[in-house]
Amino acid sequence: MKEYGTDRLRNVALVGHQSAGKTTLVEALLYNTGAINRPGRVEDKNTVSDWDDDEKEKGLSFSTSLIPLEFEDNKINILDTPGMTDFQGEIKNAIRVADAVLVAVDAVAGVEVGTELAWEYAEAYQQPIIVVINKLDRENADYNRTLESLRASFHDYKFIPVMIPIGKEANFEGVVNLVTMKAYMGTGKDRSDLPANMQAEAEAARTALIEAAAEADDQLIEKYFSEGTLSNEEIRDGMRKAAKDSYLKTVPVFVTSGAKNIGTVPLMEALNVYVRPPAERRVRVIDAAGNEDFLTAPQSDDGPLAAYVFKTVNDKFVGTLNFFRIFSGSIKSGGSFYNVDSNTDEKFNALLTMRGKEQITVTTLHAGDIGVVAKLNHTKTGDTFTTRSKPLHIAKPDFPEPLFAVAVLPRTQADSAKMGVVLTGLCQADPTLRWRQDPDVKQTIVEGMGEAHVNLAISRAHRLGTNMDMEIPKVPYKEAITKSHSDFYRHKKQSGGAGQFAEVHLRIEPNPGGGFVYETKIVGGSISHSFLPSIEKGIQSVLGEGVIAGYPISDVKATVFDGKEHPVDSKDIAFQIAGREVFKKVFADASPVLLEPIMLVEVTVPEGMMGDIMGDFNQRRGRVLGMDTQGGKSVVTAQVPYKEMMRYGNDLRSITGARGIYTMKFDHYEQVPPHLAAPIIAAHVKEAEAS
Repeated sequence: MKEYGTDRLRNVALVGHQSAGKTTLVEALLYNTGAINRPGRVEDKNTVSDWDDDEKEKGLSFSTSLIPLEFEDNKINILDTPGMTDFQGEIKNAIRVADAVLVAVDAVAGVEVGTELAWEYAEAYQQPIIVVINKLDRENADYNRTLESLRASFHDYKFIPVMIPIGKEANFEGVVNLVTMKAYMGTGKDRSDLPANMQAEAEAARTALIEAAAEADDQLIEKYFSEGTLSNEEIRDGMRKAAKDSYLKTVPVFVTSGAKNIGTVPLMEALNVYVRPPAERRVRVIDAAGNEDFLTAPQSDDGPLAAYVFKTVNDKFVGTLNFFRIFSGSIKSGGSFYNVDSNTDEKFNALLTMRGKEQITVTTLHAGDIGVVAKLNHTKTGDTFTTRSKPLHIAKPDFPEPLFAVAVLPRTQADSAKMGVVLTGLCQADPTLRWRQDPDVKQTIVEGMGEAHVNLAISRAHRLGTNMDMEIPKVPYKEAITKSHSDFYRHKKQSGGAGQFAEVHLRIEPNPGGGFVYETKIVGGSISHSFLPSIEKGIQSVLGEGVIAGYPISDVKATVFDGKEHPVDSKDIAFQIAGREVFKKVFADASPVLLEPIMLVEVTVPEGMMGDIMGDFNQRRGRVLGMDTQGGKSVVTAQVPYKEMMRYGNDLRSITGARGIYTMKFDHYEQVPPHLAAPIIAAHVKEAEAS
């Protein structure tokens, strides 16, 4: 692969709902450019994009693939993203480093939840959007219905067809280019005159195209008002400006069938024309003082180095591969570059670009290009390469909180020794994946955006040589009291030798939000000061294991107000035991309760489904806090116990037909209703008796 300068580069994030045909469309583009001899099929597990073993096995895209296309002396870096909402991190990072977003929409299904999510991210980064209505060869495919679906879902935008289909469903055979008013049959390499029966439709669509192009430029709109038309080149110039300007909210629309390879060459021509070159990008950065700044256009090799690592792949055989986008400056193979996040210099021994899993060695990557480097030691996803003399951070995306958790258990001692290292590596590669040791439930927890996301992480750990089993995590309950209580405990032990003696009088009271507080109010020296820390140590030994159900104790104030000691038999261990036992005794008589975590949940669904969501929340012991409407969608906010939300993603998908999305974060703790707490406490008592 030859070198491409900044003006010859185009970076496009290909996004859309699961099964919108993105991977199949990429196969057609690769075939048209000669990169492959025949298009692969997802069903045959031989596509370039879905090269990972898990992707082949499931027939789904789980991660972003870098697919460079060499077309008309340009390199178009396609970032083929997964469509499942579980993999929001992959989608968000791909959009972050692209210069335009190509949204693939299924001509049968229309706008879906994955479409909306990707659109939201494109808006957040003010990225120009292009739409391709794909799968027009399918039964029940309808171009006009899909276009109306887009307009209804994103009513702030103007959707302007640049291509319209010739034929429909099984008879879809080409596209009309509304700029040239020619028919492009098949792939679009061959041009011919318009079918006579499409002349009127094409003329009307061309008028709308000319008006949209004119609105993007003052000179063009003046000419249009005076002459009533624009030249083909002026239409292209106007639409180029409209498409590249995210504020105009003008979206060019193209039509294809990836499976039948129809309309794909005009789509690549459009990417060259309507996607801005990287030189025109303004880049938001954080300077050394932590202040937001911007690298203003044009970007070039002469600018300060700013390269952002947006993806990391851990491979058992290849090692670590870091994917990066150069926003400014250039990178040469063999050079050493400064990672500002890890404060280390990293040697780029092997500089690559990749086409799926195919590694292509390169010597230089210029400003705006996307590349890969192997075997770095101190670099993870989200890091920035820059210079020590002018350090910059590329602003990172904000990632949502995890929604799905599992507890993992290593299968063998060897797996246990490697588990932490492997999980840390996977989480460093994927910012939406997390793991932690939870002392409250004494489990290792892995959290992600959904069941498929977490299952993929465990599968990748297996491929890296670490086997783990999964189970549903325990709910992190806490124990607390609802009233004050006082009592004492005397510890006395005589066994023929030195004895043990300690008596402690203790008062405990609720301390909402204040955690554990220990005080002493000893009068008259009934207990020596040297033994007071021993009492606290004994109490502390109970806090982590609980009294009534085996869960940590929260928000209690304990006050030692009296006691007795023996001049010979009183010692540290005696007061530890007395402190432990008196606390357990008093706690049990202070009306103890279980507390459960309450989550703040926000669900976005089509308007007609709001009642179903609210009814479901009621069954989950939730409290609806508010309802709102945003862009034709209903947004329901509620507080719901964590126990009822642990597998909510699967249920929401079932309730809404995969049309709903949600966010969830911890809010506060509340008392578990007595009828639900009783079996939890009884189970703990039974377990304790059995042991």
